[in-house]
Amino acid sequence: MNFPAMNNGRQTQTAANSSSSAFSFISKGWREVRDSADADLRLMKDRANSFKNIAASFDREIENLINSATPTFTVPPIRQSSEIEFMKKLHPKISEFRRVYSAPEISRKVMEKCGPRANLGIDLSRIRSTIAAEVYGTMDEDMKGIIEFNNVRSEKLNEEGQFGEWEPIRVLKTRFREFEKKNSTVEIFAGFKNNEIVEKVKSSLKVICKEPQESKEVPPLDVPELLAVLVRQSGLFLDQFGIRRNLCDKIVENLCSKRKNQLVLRSLVAGEPPAVDPDKINDELDLRIASVLQSTGHCSESGGSWTDFMKPDVTDGKRHVAIVTTASLPWMTGTAVNPLFRAAYLAKSEKQKVTLLVPWLWRSDQELVYPNNLTFCSPEEQENYIRDWLEERVGFKADFRISFYPGKFSRERRSIIPAGDTSQFIPSKDADIAILEEPEHLNWYHHGKRWTDKFNHVVGIVHTNYLEYIKREKNGALQAFFVKHINNLVTRAHCHKVLRLSAATQDMPKSVICNVHGVNPKFLKIGEKVAAERELGQQAFSKGAYFLGKMVWAKGYKELIDLLAKHKNDLDGFKLDVYGNGEDAHEVQSTAKRLDLNLNFQKGRDHADDSLHGYKVFINPSVSDVLCTATAEALAMGKFVVCADHPSNEFFSSFPNCLTYKSPEDFVAKVKEALANEPQPLTPEQRYNLSWEAATKRFIEYSELDRILNNEHSGTMIRKSNGKLIARSVSMPTLSEMVDGGIAFAHYCLTGNEFLRLCTGAIPGTRDYGRQHCKDLHLLPPQVESPIYGCYL
Repeated sequence: MNFPAMNNGRQTQTAANSSSSAFSFISKGWREVRDSADADLRLMKDRANSFKNIAASFDREIENLINSATPTFTVPPIRQSSEIEFMKKLHPKISEFRRVYSAPEISRKVMEKCGPRANLGIDLSRIRSTIAAEVYGTMDEDMKGIIEFNNVRSEKLNEEGQFGEWEPIRVLKTRFREFEKKNSTVEIFAGFKNNEIVEKVKSSLKVICKEPQESKEVPPLDVPELLAVLVRQSGLFLDQFGIRRNLCDKIVENLCSKRKNQLVLRSLVAGEPPAVDPDKINDELDLRIASVLQSTGHCSESGGSWTDFMKPDVTDGKRHVAIVTTASLPWMTGTAVNPLFRAAYLAKSEKQKVTLLVPWLWRSDQELVYPNNLTFCSPEEQENYIRDWLEERVGFKADFRISFYPGKFSRERRSIIPAGDTSQFIPSKDADIAILEEPEHLNWYHHGKRWTDKFNHVVGIVHTNYLEYIKREKNGALQAFFVKHINNLVTRAHCHKVLRLSAATQDMPKSVICNVHGVNPKFLKIGEKVAAERELGQQAFSKGAYFLGKMVWAKGYKELIDLLAKHKNDLDGFKLDVYGNGEDAHEVQSTAKRLDLNLNFQKGRDHADDSLHGYKVFINPSVSDVLCTATAEALAMGKFVVCADHPSNEFFSSFPNCLTYKSPEDFVAKVKEALANEPQPLTPEQRYNLSWEAATKRFIEYSELDRILNNEHSGTMIRKSNGKLIARSVSMPTLSEMVDGGIAFAHYCLTGNEFLRLCTGAIPGTRDYGRQHCKDLHLLPPQVESPIYGCYL
């Protein structure tokens, strides 16, 4: 047996099998590679063909645009011919574009250079250049200076050989949209708007690329804008050197030439004369600054971010109005009754939410202030009393909230002084609009947050002529001098607007004169009843004359006794009934008895009481009132009113039943005239002028509340182009605002010192509320509410 030969044959066969297997594996791998390469090549060809189809589709749309231009457009023949010529000039460029990008070389370049995920780009610079040249050639010189086309060039192949983004197509689409919007200015596509052809072009462009997103980046302020802001803010300073306001406005206008061109363009688009108002330039500059600060995250004066357009929560579409007053029912005084009616009638419109903030007194103070020994154990009990009293008189259920703040009664001043920071009892989410009834009174000893810092709009209503009362005291002239300036300072620092009920009050900064008070509807109904009885021939008035008011000397009792004592013989047989309670009641009655005056004193009562309906003449000689509520009520009931010729009675002097006197002798003549004649019935217009509906309308107008409630921008707000409001930055204070801020800070520091408070007549312990107020109102102690390391500002 030959074993070696057998082994050699087996080895040869094994080698042959191994070679065959290796060749088969290599062939199979090569086929897979070839198939994969063929698939990739087919995919590239499909993409190239898709690109060619898109270009051809775009070319067909342009041709359809040209062919359908003549029968579709409804524009003058001259303009049609110019448009057709323009499109004919554009057509060769489109044909060249199709020829270049349909050539076989483009497919080869695509297959060589483009990967599976490459971005394809085309060069439309020639088309763009043709459009730009044609449009630019048809404009006049002014429009050339306003409308400028950006030089847009298509991106070429980068170093890796990839095509750029579709910037030319995006630019072309943007130009078509601009032509559609500015058809009144450029007039190239006049008559194209809402046209089927333009819609086709727009739909074709949407296929090519997505809608471009507007850039959210805000460019920083340039040097001219910064200089314009500096010049505008330095207006008062430059005025000291003889540089007038109009010159500063011209400088700002020239520095803001870019903004001026934009405003001219907007005017032309809107079909208005190309005139630019300097106020519009200032508004545009303010909006520009606010936008830049908003983009940086700078906080507005509301203390929040720039995305917070208003400080309060107005998600329900209603604004918040807080009415703060210095007195409350059952104390029948003007600052208790009138703010209550104001809250009811503001809430009646349902355009805003209303909160009435009134003082809460300790039991001992209630016994001193409220009539007939009426007291309350809790704020809820007093609130129920107030609501019942109001609903009985207005005839509807008023939907507003009543809140309480701590207060103390001052016997010396005969008024209620707030204890602690009154503004803290309005939640921050409701701190929108504040109405301060007697703003000087509320802020004499106010040691807390500045009202104008917490609220968007603060309106003060001056009820009382405090200077007239102070002059009657010891060293009254000196005290009146200091109080006058203190009133001016606190109202200027804490109010945006001040309303004076009459010219009898002191002149204050930011103030206007307007009677924003009405009368109880119940008195108007009494007047209507009296008029109806007189038409039926019945006797409406069976009694003579009367006087009603709080029995203190300053409320007209001194003037009344002096007049009657001086002319006692001229008014022989004249009898006057007097109704009132007060601190000076005993002294007033003793003086009248000593002078043997024919006065019949009665306890105080509601003016609407049935026992008072039969009087024909109401006599009010007071000159300390700002606007006497009792006088308005007497006129509403159809009575004669005899009052002094004084600024406090100027509103009433237009009524025929109001008889004013200028001297003591004239007083006697007016009293006799009233007793001898019958009053005239009120006309519907006169009744309306006395109503709370008319008073509320006057208040909204003169306090500028109509602009605030309608979300129109004021001096502290800027309206954006989309209608939203953003607040001005605290980095743009005016000189007046800086002065007001300095006054507020100085006042805060002075009222924080207990010794200085006591020297100026404050009640001890009123810088913060006490333990009893914490218990009654369920408050945290002031040490917890505002710790020593905290800050009020």
